[in-house]
Amino acid sequence: MRAYSPDLTPPWKRQQPAPEVPAEPGLVVEEPGSGFCGAVIGCEAGTVTLEDRFGKHRVFPLAPRGFLLEGRPVTLVRATGTPARPTRTASGSVAVPGARARVARASRIYVEGRHDAELVEKVWGDDLRVEGVVVEYLEGVDELPAIVAEFAPGPDARLGVLVDHLVDGSKESRIAAAVTSEHALVVGHPYIDVWEAVKPSSLGIGAWPRVPRGQDWKTGVCRALGWPENTGAAWSRILSHVHSYKDLEPELLGRVEEIIDFVTAP
Repeated sequence: MRAYSPDLTPPWKRQQPAPEVPAEPGLVVEEPGSGFCGAVIGCEAGTVTLEDRFGKHRVFPLAPRGFLLEGRPVTLVRATGTPARPTRTASGSVAVPGARARVARASRIYVEGRHDAELVEKVWGDDLRVEGVVVEYLEGVDELPAIVAEFAPGPDARLGVLVDHLVDGSKESRIAAAVTSEHALVVGHPYIDVWEAVKPSSLGIGAWPRVPRGQDWKTGVCRALGWPENTGAAWSRILSHVHSYKDLEPELLGRVEEIIDFVTAP
């Protein structure tokens, strides 16, 4: 029988260590295993993100002799003194380094309150600036049908509305049903308040407290958790523990993504 070498390392990796090259933004290299060729757009600990001439992004590990530069093997390393750029936004989308905010569209996203707006901004803000979508808050949805009528949504000015506690039989569900424009989309999450859309594990608590009916929910939450009964300070505390979409419940994530898709559709 023909003898095979137990070393399955590709030939281009068996040679002597290749020179180290800083992964500076804009450096064009090829990953020989896949044949993917692109410019460096981001470098994190252990990985580098390349963008090809069609705008496609790929993430590769920073392996020894892992790339070809002008046909020669090199080992990419993080550029000294250059902070790593995130390759993903807080929402999980591919980051676009150096992207400038787009001029605002006529389309809008409305949310119920300031806390909702701040949460959407923290997780989806980078994406919305690239898309040119402005988020505004309403301070309640009791007058939503009249607000939508005043906005007068159309094909080039779509309106997406995110509503708290949108469950069957709720006041919010009846209000949402009164909005009938095909250019307006009203969706919501099942939580009493957007606070609940933050995962308890991200805050270091076992679960969100149950607040008896008739009590102010936010004040009751603060009381049950032993926090000062200051809802503004409590929200600042909650928001500081939200770093990305991973800290939010799927019921909110899906609805926000649905609204963004709706208002940015061609």
